[in-house]
Parts: sequence; C-alpha cells; structure tokens
Amino acid sequence: MATTPESKVKKKVHALLKAHGAYAVNYIGGQYANNGTPDILACFNGFFIGIECKAGRGVPTALQIKNLRDIAKTGGLALIINEDNLAYLKESLNDIKHAQSNYHLFAREAEGE
Repeated sequence: MATTPESKVKKKVHALLKAHGAYAVNYIGGQYANNGTPDILACFNGFFIGIECKAGRGVPTALQIKNLRDIAKTGGLALIINEDNLAYLKESLNDIKHAQSNYHLFAREAEGE
C-alpha cells in the first residue's frame, strides 16, 4: 500500500497529538458518514479539536470549511494542517495545556451581589 503525501501529514499530526496525551481518531467517510467531516477528531484537556489534513498546496472543500466553521462556532478548535504549519498545532496544544480557568478571580464579586 502506497503512502500518500496526505497520509504522511496525518501520521505526523497523530504523533504530535499522542505526544501531548490527546485522544484522537481518524474519521473515515463512507455511505453513512457525514461528508466534509475533518480527517482527525481529537479531544485534549477537554477541548474538542477537528483537524483537516492537507498535503502540499491542497485546499479544503467548501463543505470541509463549513464543518470547520461549525466546530469553531461551538467552541471547538478547527484546524487545517499541512507539512508547513505543523508547528501551529504544537503551539495550540501547548496553549490549551497551559490554559487555566479564571472564574475564581470573580467569584468573590459574584458572591456579594
């Protein structure tokens, strides 16, 4: 079985997600699948992540963009990753890893109301 350029990107994305301790699965389309769903669906520190992998100058379809937009609108992280921007995924995972809730800073004010 030949390895496609896109499958090489997917492999690198999965390796990065695994190294950070994320749960991730490949989304495989089919007769009963939702078209345009991102290639990789992941969860990391409570964040839902949809990742569309592209190789070279590959561009997402309009339906893929729509699905990524829907993920972002609901608070998920929607990414298009290729060989040139793998570092963006790593930075995003680091940001999520170090993100902290800040509600406690306002708890005393809310209690006094």
